[in-house]
Amino acid sequence: MRDKELVLEVLRQIEDAATKIVSRFQAIRPVSDFTDSSAGVEKMHAICMMLIVIGKSLKKLDEITEGKLLRSYADVDWKKAKGMRDILTHHYTDVNAVAVFNTCKNKIPQLLETIRRILSEAEGAHLSS
Repeated sequence: MRDKELVLEVLRQIEDAATKIVSRFQAIRPVSDFTDSSAGVEKMHAICMMLIVIGKSLKKLDEITEGKLLRSYADVDWKKAKGMRDILTHHYTDVNAVAVFNTCKNKIPQLLETIRRILSEAEGAHLSS
């Protein structure tokens, strides 16, 4: 890998965004918590911005590592995680609250756990510069 420090920086960006999603999602119980009030819609939009950050950062990580790093961690569907960014960016006015809810509930915790494992291994010098 070309630049360990850049890889670590991008991994930390992903960790930060995923942590913010987990925190913001804690108060959301049914999907309607996203849709039935202006505060809920604002919360969903804030989460969507973090999903965009994650997707963009994953694409950057693939670019930096020539696609090799994420391939070693198959417990996350990285293609879908990156694709979520594209959907949110290009179809932002048509955000599907159910899809955002399901992603937050079912995908982000595993992604965060995996990113933390990658970070731990990378900081332990398992990634070569």
